[in-house]
Amino acid sequence: MVKGVTIVIGMVIVAATGFWLYERVPAQYNPFAPLSIDDPPTLVTRYKLRALANHPQACLALLQQAKQRGQLNFRSVSDTTGNCPLTDTVRVQNFGSVALSSSFLASCPLALSSTMFVHQRAVPLAQSEFGSRLTHINHLGSFACRNIYNREGARLSEHATADALDISGFGFANQQQISILKGWRSDGKGREYLHAAFENGCPYFGNSLGPEYNAAHADHFHLGMRGYGLCR
Repeated sequence: MVKGVTIVIGMVIVAATGFWLYERVPAQYNPFAPLSIDDPPTLVTRYKLRALANHPQACLALLQQAKQRGQLNFRSVSDTTGNCPLTDTVRVQNFGSVALSSSFLASCPLALSSTMFVHQRAVPLAQSEFGSRLTHINHLGSFACRNIYNREGARLSEHATADALDISGFGFANQQQISILKGWRSDGKGREYLHAAFENGCPYFGNSLGPEYNAAHADHFHLGMRGYGLCR
């Protein structure tokens, strides 16, 4: 009897704590609040993004919300089998007013994280750091059924599950283009924008690898979902 009462009291305390957090703590710091596409990338937000990998319908609902707001255009893709099976993937066509060099396959969490990064960071930074509106993102692809660095016997790359996007450059309303290969170590506003976009983008992904990481990443930002915030 005493044990049963203790359990009930514990459940009441947990429920009361959850209600207090839900009512008083900002959503981006509240593990009980549902994820919003407007949440800044706190550790709690990052946890919620990772958790969406196991809740595809909830993730898709957030993508639909972004689509309704004009921040994203995408279509769902049928599941595939084979050496690199894909489930619950989408094809991202653009980030609303920000066009892409081509559409790309993405896991739902990658599509959502990328959308949040583009509209919360890449777009406003273009105006503040470069002085022009971001209109275009160039990329090298997302899905590739291969091992990491194409090494025989190595683990599968994030690209094998459509969990990583390789961004190679940006275009702006003033008709200027910045490539990561040429702009990362150049002088001027282009360099400032690339560094700011990379550093501010890291919290949205499990790992972000740029030109400082190694020679294989000299021409792109690798933005992947594995890990807990590696930024190099």
